[in-house]
Amino acid sequence: MRFFRTTSCLLCLLWMMSCGSQKNKDLEIPVTEVRQGTFYIDLYEEGDVQSTQSRIVSSPDISWRYGNNLKIATLIEDGSAVEEGDTLMTFDATEVRKAIVDAQQRLELSYAELEKMKAQHENSLEGQISDFEVSKISLEITRLNLESAQYEADITRQEIQLSLEQAEISLQQAEEQIENTRRTQKEERYQKELSIHQSEKELQDANSTLEKLVVKAPSAGIVMIRTNYSTQAKYQEGESVWSGQQMIELPNLRELKVNLKVNEVDISKVKKGLKVMIRPDAFADSTYWGEVQMVANLAVNKSNNSKIKVFPVEVLITSPVNQDLTKDPELMPGLTVSCRIIVDEIPDQIFIPQTALFQEDGKDVVYVKTASGFRTKEVELGQRNTDYVIVKSGLKAKEQLALMYPYPKTEEAKNEKEAAE
Repeated sequence: MRFFRTTSCLLCLLWMMSCGSQKNKDLEIPVTEVRQGTFYIDLYEEGDVQSTQSRIVSSPDISWRYGNNLKIATLIEDGSAVEEGDTLMTFDATEVRKAIVDAQQRLELSYAELEKMKAQHENSLEGQISDFEVSKISLEITRLNLESAQYEADITRQEIQLSLEQAEISLQQAEEQIENTRRTQKEERYQKELSIHQSEKELQDANSTLEKLVVKAPSAGIVMIRTNYSTQAKYQEGESVWSGQQMIELPNLRELKVNLKVNEVDISKVKKGLKVMIRPDAFADSTYWGEVQMVANLAVNKSNNSKIKVFPVEVLITSPVNQDLTKDPELMPGLTVSCRIIVDEIPDQIFIPQTALFQEDGKDVVYVKTASGFRTKEVELGQRNTDYVIVKSGLKAKEQLALMYPYPKTEEAKNEKEAAE
């Protein structure tokens, strides 16, 4: 009797352990819930964020007289947020400052030479005017002598007449010399003033160039330093660049877009105006909404080394979810994003994850969780999207489905399942 009781206890204990083990197995099977609601036909594509409007900032365009290259003295950090008027970069100003000093020295020397020239011209002209006045007085005296010599001998009057003619010639020559001197002096002053004007212009140009060597932001934005094709890296301090080289891009963060490349198989599904859900790869918890703005009519190669054809598609980011787009620090140009293009919406549908769908004997089945375990159920399917599939019949909302095969893969377990059914 004691043996029977002990044996019964052992059998009960083994049975309880077996049940507990089966329950633990059931608990280890991951499940999902059958959903009911709007079903979205979608496409998933990867793209990158860009600004719809960007300002390009180039190295200053300066004269060759300051050298062929510009050396970067300072450069703002890539990705910095700037306001209009903030300094983006500066360039070495050694040659320009030297040109300013040279121009100032030439200008000072030219001013001194001009003043000296004016004094010399004035003295020279005063001497000629004095000679002219003397000749004029001599002429008047000779004329008076001629008038008073009417009773003199003819030879005397002839001598006086010749002296008068000579005095008139001398006076005319003196007057012509004064005019010639004035013209010559005027030309000399003009040439010197022209030289001064040229020096002033060079000084003004050098000062203007010095200001250009400090490059400021033309508008607010995020700094995106471009690649130096000589080094295949972004521009850095100490490097030399040519005048007018494009170095920085300042995208306007008030309006952003996503550039996509959709393959030729799916492009017929994409239309202007479709809604797009956008998730940055770096910030998976952030969600944004956009709208398809442009679908290219012509295909392009996916890359330089690829023959695969894709169609460029632009998506305008309309708003983030519960965030202000213009103040959002997460969404910036250059970020890689995953886009879900909503091709169609089908309301009031029963649908399940495709991972909950299995095949048995060529039939679509699911494993519905029950109080005692899981039950195999055949289902009729409808349309699919990337993750889910519509169930036309066979399931109800909120039923629990296994996400993996729920039965032990032994012949004994299979027989037990068939016996239970």
